[in-house]
Order: sequence, then structure tokens, then C-alpha cells
Amino acid sequence: MKTIVICSGGLDSVSLAHMVAQQHELTRLVSFDYGQRHRKELDYAALCAQRLAVPHDIIDLRAIGAALTGSALTDDIDVPDGHYAEESMRITVVPNRNAIMLTIAFGVAAARGDDSVATAVHGGDHFIYPDCRPAFAEAFDAMQKQALDGYADVSLYTPFVHRTKADIVTEGYRFGTPFVDTWSCYKGGAHHCGRCGTCVERREAFDLAGVSDPTTYDDPDFWVQAVAQRGQG
Repeated sequence: MKTIVICSGGLDSVSLAHMVAQQHELTRLVSFDYGQRHRKELDYAALCAQRLAVPHDIIDLRAIGAALTGSALTDDIDVPDGHYAEESMRITVVPNRNAIMLTIAFGVAAARGDDSVATAVHGGDHFIYPDCRPAFAEAFDAMQKQALDGYADVSLYTPFVHRTKADIVTEGYRFGTPFVDTWSCYKGGAHHCGRCGTCVERREAFDLAGVSDPTTYDDPDFWVQAVAQRGQG
């Protein structure tokens, strides 16, 4: 199955790219620059494409991102510390981000004769991001069948949508993902901060998976406190 992977350069999507490269026919990576403050992820997406020897499209959505105001990922708003499942993390929502990116990726797939578009949404995203939930994935796939009816037959591939971040680490390890060459932190500093929701979730996932975490964190032990506080909430 000829498959495009939407790749941000983060742990999830890079692991997915390595999995697809071995289980399907990976045709290209597609990334999006929507003006995100942690856009250094895109450099890691480029590294992934080079490593897997596939083309890499970076699609400029900065004008669209500028209109989707109010998120800590695009505006000058502090990214909160703490567990990803905390209510405070809703400030990291970019409205309709996945829906917009998937629509474009499906168009690319249809134009290039690909069979599927793969995205690494997972169970840990469901609380915060509505366009990462199984119901959205199913509805979007059905909508695209109508949008491309008679022109192309492209399906949505979401192998992690019912699985955890720890499951992704396990699968990434199995398929040889170089985790050190992935970027998750929402603060975009020299190293992963270790305190934002995605850093906490990343560090916790390695621990739950029993896989050594090669990531350098500015605050490598904060995750323990954040996870404990979440458990008491």
C-alpha cells in the first residue's frame, strides 16, 4: 500500500514513518509549517526523510496559522508545565489543525496516486484534541471518500488511535526509530525542557515502555512530580 506519512518530526510521527517504511510502501513525508513556535521539529522531519530516502514536502500554512489565534503553540502565550492530560493544556489546541493538515495530505495523495495517508494520533491525545479522536478519524475518512469519489481511493491510516504513547515507544523501538533524532518539546529551546505536557508525556512513555530514553531534558525529573500530581487529581 503506497502511503504518505504526515510527519512533524516528533516521536510519534517519526516512529510511524519507520513502521510504515517496513510494513507498507512509504512514498513521502509531508510536514506543515503553520507558524508553530517549536518549528525546529521540521528539521527532525527532514532528517527522517533523508534517513528513509523518501521525498519530503514542507507545506507553508503560516498565513492560516496566523488566523488560528489563541494557542500557546502559535501565539506569545506561555506553554504551561504539567501532565498532558491536565485541563491547562487546552491552551495548546490549534483549532482544526489536524483536519486542515489531513485535507491537504489527502489532496497530495490523490494527486500522486497514493493509497493512504498515515497520521500518528494516539489515545493520549483524545482528552485535549478533538481532531485526534477515533470518531473524528472515522468521520474524516468517510468525508474524504465522498470528496474524492470517482477520482481517487485514499484511506486514512491511524494505527495508534486506540493505543498509548508507551505503545508508540515500543513500536518505534521495534522498528529501529532513532529517538534521539525526534523533537517533542513545545518550548523549542536548545534541549527538551522536561516540564511541558509533551515532555512529561514523552518521558513517562519511555518509562512505561521500559525503553531507555536518550533525550536530554533541562529538568529530567519533573515528570515524576507531574505524573504523581495527575494521579491525585
